[in-house]
Amino acid sequence: MKTRTSDEVALVQQEPAQVPPRMVARGLLFALLLAASWCAAFIFWPSPGRVNVVVGEPSPRDIKAPRQITYISQARTDTSRALAASKVGDVYTNPDMGVATKQLGAIQDIADYITAIRYDAFADAPRKLALIREIPALELSPEVLSSLVGLDEDGWQSVITETLRVLDLTMREEIREAEIDDARSEVQRLTTHTLSDEQQRMVIALTQSMIVPNSFFDAQQTELNRQAAREEVDPVLWTIREGESVLREGEIVTDLALEKLEVLGLLNASVGWQDSVGIVLFCLAIVVALSTYIARSQPLLLSRPKRELLLLLLLVAVGLAARMTIPGHTLIPYVFPAAAVTMLVSILLNVELAMVTSSIVAVIVGFSAGGSMELVVYVLVGSMIGALVTWRMDHLGAFVRAAAYVALANATVILAFRLQSQLYDALGLLQLLAMALANAVLSASLVFVAFSLVGRLFGITTSLQLLELARPTQTLFRQLLIQAPGTYHHSIVISNMAERAAQAIGADALLARVGCYYHDIGKISRPYFFAENQSDGENPHDKLDPKTSAEIIIAHTADGLTLARRHGLPRRIWDFIAEHHGTTLVSYFHQRAIQESGNEPVDDADFRYPGPRPQTKETAIVMLADSIEACVRANRPSTQSEMEHIIHRMISNRLMDGQLDECDLTLKDLDRVRAAFNSVLQGIFHPRIEYPEAVHGPTPQNTSGSS
Repeated sequence: MKTRTSDEVALVQQEPAQVPPRMVARGLLFALLLAASWCAAFIFWPSPGRVNVVVGEPSPRDIKAPRQITYISQARTDTSRALAASKVGDVYTNPDMGVATKQLGAIQDIADYITAIRYDAFADAPRKLALIREIPALELSPEVLSSLVGLDEDGWQSVITETLRVLDLTMREEIREAEIDDARSEVQRLTTHTLSDEQQRMVIALTQSMIVPNSFFDAQQTELNRQAAREEVDPVLWTIREGESVLREGEIVTDLALEKLEVLGLLNASVGWQDSVGIVLFCLAIVVALSTYIARSQPLLLSRPKRELLLLLLLVAVGLAARMTIPGHTLIPYVFPAAAVTMLVSILLNVELAMVTSSIVAVIVGFSAGGSMELVVYVLVGSMIGALVTWRMDHLGAFVRAAAYVALANATVILAFRLQSQLYDALGLLQLLAMALANAVLSASLVFVAFSLVGRLFGITTSLQLLELARPTQTLFRQLLIQAPGTYHHSIVISNMAERAAQAIGADALLARVGCYYHDIGKISRPYFFAENQSDGENPHDKLDPKTSAEIIIAHTADGLTLARRHGLPRRIWDFIAEHHGTTLVSYFHQRAIQESGNEPVDDADFRYPGPRPQTKETAIVMLADSIEACVRANRPSTQSEMEHIIHRMISNRLMDGQLDECDLTLKDLDRVRAAFNSVLQGIFHPRIEYPEAVHGPTPQNTSGSS
């Protein structure tokens, strides 16, 4: 096989993986099925136990409250606030003195005009009456008109003076539009009685004609006052008792009855075409976002149909369950075990995908509950905490720990929202906190019951399965110790190396360790053909040709897979057995074959492992640990620099040979793996003090601390 240059290796590290068309088609099918199932659930799923009623129409049947609930009654609150606002009077502006000044000026102008008419020598009496009658602002009776023309000069000046005085007094008072008649009726009282009856009639008529409103309705201030009155009314807290009659058959539905049905979750709102379009867009937006994330950040999921199917079924299930149980209910959304879905995703798939799933589940539950932001945050926080706590499921007690953490997260969110709003009653708050605890216990219990069964159905290896396989009493592990002790101890050493390296790069350390335990179980079939198990100095390969020896060595991967199937090992352990040599050459026997062949060509394929190359970080780490430990054990480096050189050379060889092309290890990861290997191997193959043989006296005590 052609090896790569360092530039080619760097290029491979940068090239994006090409997704096969089959995986793309499966991903599109995943998105289509998920969107279709959610849309069908939200649009077509019936709502049993609910009623369709319209305000003003009779109720189709008797309806009673199925449970007690305390809630803030918006209908009663609105009624109380409307009553408070109705008690606030209209607000008018203060008397506008500008209006009085204007009217006084106007009456003065009119008086001057009438005076001019009175002294017009060319106009006869009918003409003068006609001219005065045409003044727009005046409404005068015929008697007053006649008096205006016939009154002597002194009498006329007295009328003008008195009119100005009475009008000034009248316009200083507040006069509203509705109070003009009252103001005009006051003119007679204000008019002096020293004038003749004729003059008084003239003063009254002129003054009344000039009275106009000087105080006006202030709509803005009135509304502000009414709004303030509304805001002073506290929200009305109302309790519906269990068994209380909400509506009787034939009773006319009111806004209050409709509100009761809504808070009790008994109102079955019809879904119009606008709602249907909105639901479709909502589902498509979530599915597109999820699909984009999986394609960009979780491409490995697309290559594993069973895992993809598991995620699809979990998301479909949570959508259907949310639609069936949540709409219209007050307490059920808080006990809905959404965290169970994300915990299962965290345990069976990976925690990064679980974080994204938490967001999706939270939005779905919130949407089912009518868009409650409190519920979205409640589900989001609880689900994320549950996923993080169960990420590394290393013992059964983790389920109890998960329940405790989820309960604490749920309670924190409820208190945060309820206490700041100050719109709660103690009983209702205690009910919600009880639901938060029930949610956590139910979620953890469902995961405890389901994770092992679901894992086996979908071929997913769980942490607890790995812990069980790590026990020394496991049949295959014990056989390895008894029949191939050298291989057993080699597996123990590289398990420490692989675990440390996996921790350094954030891979699954437990999986790497257990994979090491079983990666060489195929050697059980013919243990003495492997150098680590040859204790008496006899090597059976000395009697075999290189090709046969290579076939025996290479066969240990196939033999291991046979044993793994026979003993029911998880498929993820199979990967370590099949991939830990990749497609490398059995170089020792390959070189022997070349030396012994003379001029005959040697087929490299006869000396190469069938693969596949490592597909995951964990199997790649085990490949590197396996080859490096064997090389270090064979060469026995005496200094740290020699150790580091061997580690660096072996990693570089695997990298240049293309063995790491199909896993997602980065160059930075390899640096960390190199450092982790060096740390472990320095502790195992450290220099030791050679003690001289004692000639006299007791054996000297070990004072160096080395062993």
